[in-house]
Amino acid sequence: MKKKCFALFMTLIMLVAAVTACSGNGLRGPQDADEITAFEQIQRMLFEMQSFRAVATVEYRSNKGTNTYETVQHARITGEYRIEVTAPQEVAGSVTTNDGRQILQFNTRVNGRVSLAVQETPERSEIFLTSFIHNYRQSQEVSVSVADMDEGVRTVLEAEVPGNHPYLTMARLWVDNTTLLPVKLIIFDADGAERIVITYHIFEYNVVLEDGLFTV
Repeated sequence: MKKKCFALFMTLIMLVAAVTACSGNGLRGPQDADEITAFEQIQRMLFEMQSFRAVATVEYRSNKGTNTYETVQHARITGEYRIEVTAPQEVAGSVTTNDGRQILQFNTRVNGRVSLAVQETPERSEIFLTSFIHNYRQSQEVSVSVADMDEGVRTVLEAEVPGNHPYLTMARLWVDNTTLLPVKLIIFDADGAERIVITYHIFEYNVVLEDGLFTV
């Protein structure tokens, strides 16, 4: 039954992809067998992903400017995550962990590593690729397109961001058609402005992540 549902979902996605034509933003629908095959492989990898490790730049953009952070991210599809900020210097060593029960923040540079329990926020939880996968699966409307870039062809997946957040409404993921690795994840507001931009420098699928990684 699951295989039939997945096949139906794939068929629906391909129908959406076939009619996706985003003018003015450099995106178009898949045009040949290679692009459709790449999409199928990317779709399979995302649906089978259980965990990841990434080195990524995270930019928070607003009308007041941009705050940029270099990060190391670990996450499981079940919701646990760890993110460490490595730059800029004034916040380097800051770590946030979520073990599925509580979210803690601490700094590796502080002796004793005093931790502080904090509440989850979409501005943090939505930067993980695992969140995009959940949103992509649950979105009532998704789209698939292709971007021709200087670095190569990218498959672009789009999904709604739930929660009625005033600034985070839609996410778009770029995946390299050759390496099948995510390149960039952008979260937009309702007006189409880029609010959060995650650029991946290193990405590893399905790495073994010990439970201790998500605890202090």
